[in-house]
Amino acid sequence: MTDNSAYRIELRVPAIDDYMRLRLESGLTPFSREAAEKGLPNSIFGVSLMLGDETVGMGRIIGDGGCFFQVTDIAILPGHQGRGFAKWIMQALSDFIATLPKTAYVSLIADVPANRLYSQFGFDETAPRSVGMARRVF
Repeated sequence: MTDNSAYRIELRVPAIDDYMRLRLESGLTPFSREAAEKGLPNSIFGVSLMLGDETVGMGRIIGDGGCFFQVTDIAILPGHQGRGFAKWIMQALSDFIATLPKTAYVSLIADVPANRLYSQFGFDETAPRSVGMARRVF
């Protein structure tokens, strides 16, 4: 087993450059700097996985602050994957979710096989009652 003791979770949204790098290098769809500069300050909550001074992973919660929330941007650099860090990130996000109003609706879009991780934190698939839909702006 690999020693993870040098890693830590910081309760903060990653810096814009780190955010853009993490999305790109972890295989998530990249966003423009303009989008990141506008979106990140509006985060409800965020965590950064740190190794020394380097941000190697992240997760965020976005939403309206009362009724609706969405878990987004779970990303870990490839060289740090497979070591349980997604669980660390999800645990920190889950701890925050536990403080939300009891009627809050928290959703996420899960890529397979990450849906197995999210189910460990109380997320259930909504189909067939409802299905996720998306619209990209090009």
